[in-house]
Amino acid sequence: MHCSAAFSQAATSATAVPTISGSRHVGALHSSSSSCTLLIPSKPINLRFCGLRREAFGFSPSAFTRCSNSQRVQLPSRRRFKGSNVSASLGDNGIPKSFDYDLIIIGAGVGGHGAALHAVEKGLKTAIIEGDVVGGTCVNRGCVPSKALLAVSGRMRELQSEHHLKALGLQVHAAGYDRQGVADHANNLSTKIRNNLTNSMKALGVDILTGVGTILGPQKVKFGTDNIVTAKDIIIATGSVPFVPKGIEVDGKTVITSDHALKLEFVPDWIAIVGSGYIGLEFSDVYTALGSEVTFIEALDQLMPGFDPEIGKLAQRVLINPRKIDYHTGVFATKITPAKDGKPVTIELIDAKTKEPKDTLEVDAALIATGRAPFTNGLGLENISVVTQRGFVPVDERMRVIDANGNLVPHLYCIGDANGKMMLAHAASAQGISVVEQVTGRDHVLNHLSIPAACFTHPEISMVGLTEPQAWEKAEKEGFEVSVVKTSFKANTKALAENEGEGLAKLIYRPDNGEILGVHIFGLHAADLIHEASNAIALGTRIQDIKFAVHAHPTLSEVLDELFKAAKVKDHASNPVSEPVAV
Repeated sequence: MHCSAAFSQAATSATAVPTISGSRHVGALHSSSSSCTLLIPSKPINLRFCGLRREAFGFSPSAFTRCSNSQRVQLPSRRRFKGSNVSASLGDNGIPKSFDYDLIIIGAGVGGHGAALHAVEKGLKTAIIEGDVVGGTCVNRGCVPSKALLAVSGRMRELQSEHHLKALGLQVHAAGYDRQGVADHANNLSTKIRNNLTNSMKALGVDILTGVGTILGPQKVKFGTDNIVTAKDIIIATGSVPFVPKGIEVDGKTVITSDHALKLEFVPDWIAIVGSGYIGLEFSDVYTALGSEVTFIEALDQLMPGFDPEIGKLAQRVLINPRKIDYHTGVFATKITPAKDGKPVTIELIDAKTKEPKDTLEVDAALIATGRAPFTNGLGLENISVVTQRGFVPVDERMRVIDANGNLVPHLYCIGDANGKMMLAHAASAQGISVVEQVTGRDHVLNHLSIPAACFTHPEISMVGLTEPQAWEKAEKEGFEVSVVKTSFKANTKALAENEGEGLAKLIYRPDNGEILGVHIFGLHAADLIHEASNAIALGTRIQDIKFAVHAHPTLSEVLDELFKAAKVKDHASNPVSEPVAV
């Protein structure tokens, strides 16, 4: 499981990226009556959720209003659930009559961790089963160590850019790096975050059960050799592993996946990267900053599939063309042989359409960045009549598992990479939180279109919602108009002060009602900037409301401020500004 768009979605057509699906967002929260004013509750509410509707926070709009009759409506208190300490006993049908736990989570990655913490907050007696190490792919072999390497590559790029430094009046005569020191930085960060996750769960009373988890039947799980526990509800959160196409021999040394590359055991002079999606792009940023030459091998006709096409073209001009990177598009790597006996890595390419031989490359190393595959083997799904689809566990919009007959499996949920809805760590965490809301009595459906994604290159790429082609396709089917506005980082004072004016922000929206359909950003700190847009989509905030938000000056956030202000919404869709909050 992964913390960003990186190390998540398939980089080429070799692995089909699951369709992102989810409910539409709810309306914005504001007072519609001039006789009512908003009240700030005396006790702060914990709003640490990702993409959740306001109902998930334990309040409704009416709970915050004081009306003209001066009658105060109290905030509803959260229902607390007491876990059962009774040893499980089985009924005649094999279903437990009492349970060891209220909730068992199989998999202690970011998704499982997020679900466990929220479950404890809701009063559930919770256990989490982990057969490897706490933190899953994200913390140990994914986005956490990759961000450490990308931090190094970012510093190296600054120090190596004489033109950039000269513009700031700086002089640096030499910049170098210690490979082992860089590798240690990534490893130490993973260790620190892994310990933090473990300690946080232990401190809150989550039982960490060590061993591979297998579902034996309804509400019953085995872990380790012969340990059996029961729970009222079970969440599958087993994540994913690197996907390696047929014909590619991975030796972990010269032909590697992201798992191996993050250890940075060596920096090759020339490395081929199979796949130009998030994983491939980020590693190209790392390797070129450290001195490698890179060759991309992409099955589709253009680089960076999955990105908004306009953003992709700009990113290629900045991230690929000026660097020591060449590429082959529209080709498959049908066979890759590791280096041995003094011979280099060999890569056989064929045309993706005609399947005719195209070329043979000889390089020092090859990184397979063709996406992720769900890790669902050995879960015991056959014991509950569940059949995976290309390895993914089938679920509905509430993450409830669906069996081979199309029926819901009672008390069983699946979140994160294992269900394939959106292969991002923070999406898994949000799904886990949504499930906990449901099992504690509050219905909730996560809006996946509100979940942002990011690629941590230099500069960064971020996005939320629909791309422009997707928006036009949706508009044609549903019969509405689409408008697009853009703003440049070259018009932003803070970006110019940093001498980082290369960048673009793009807003896709409905001019008839002000609905935000998608936002895409390429530029300095794009991964941080996207959240204003993602939260607006999650809360149902319309452009005619958000354009009145105030942004500090001079900040990069003004890129989005200008974007929203540039949007033109039809007059009949205009909503009055909400009443001021009483403080």
